[in-house]
Amino acid sequence: MDLSIVWESLPRLFQGSLLTVEITALSVVIGLALAIPLAMMRLARNPFVWMPVYAYIFYFRGTPFIVQLFLIYYGSGQFRDALDAAGLWPFFREAYFCAVLALTLNTAAYTAEILRGAIQAVPHGEIEAARACGMSRALLYRRIILPKAFRLALPAYSNEVVFLLQTTSIVSIIALMDLTGVARVIIARSFEPYKLFLTAAVFYLVMTYAILFAFRKVEHWLSGHLRERPSAEKEAAAAAEAVALR
Repeated sequence: MDLSIVWESLPRLFQGSLLTVEITALSVVIGLALAIPLAMMRLARNPFVWMPVYAYIFYFRGTPFIVQLFLIYYGSGQFRDALDAAGLWPFFREAYFCAVLALTLNTAAYTAEILRGAIQAVPHGEIEAARACGMSRALLYRRIILPKAFRLALPAYSNEVVFLLQTTSIVSIIALMDLTGVARVIIARSFEPYKLFLTAAVFYLVMTYAILFAFRKVEHWLSGHLRERPSAEKEAAAAAEAVALR
């Protein structure tokens, strides 16, 4: 099998993977910042607060991402006059901005639901204990509920970040040269779809493993209090062994 086309394409595929990572990172950071207040509003008792959030989450979870991307990228042109008046048209005419916006809104909806479930899963006893200590609602969320909810949501959220990374492959249809976009351009010129798409898949696998590895480290760090501590006998034996080795 002649792999010369693969070796020649590696620099361009690497550049495309950098754009993929950049778009994913931006969408994750901004989406998480939006998801936290959305999750808290989703749990509000006032219907004028939780119903708009529910509608937003329902729409972005219930429609394909490609439809959302087309509505933002192509549909925004229908409102060019209004966007011009607001000074936003220079942003909406750029494919990069529309891709990040669509990915951000999409992941914010999914993440808000993940956080909502995690907040509801926080043991009620811990909340009652914090209230008994005189904590205000804001302090209760900052010190008790949100840290616990983040730990509970971490496994599901890691899957959401991986899915978001894979979803970025769709943005190539609006002429963004991410990893998939670069692979498609090279394939159109070389007629070697099998080799190049397989190489792109390897790039995605490496990025996915890096994300899962990072989340595993974070989860291990956050759950340190749950790991078994060494007994006194083991600590004494380890100390004796350390002295003997000197």
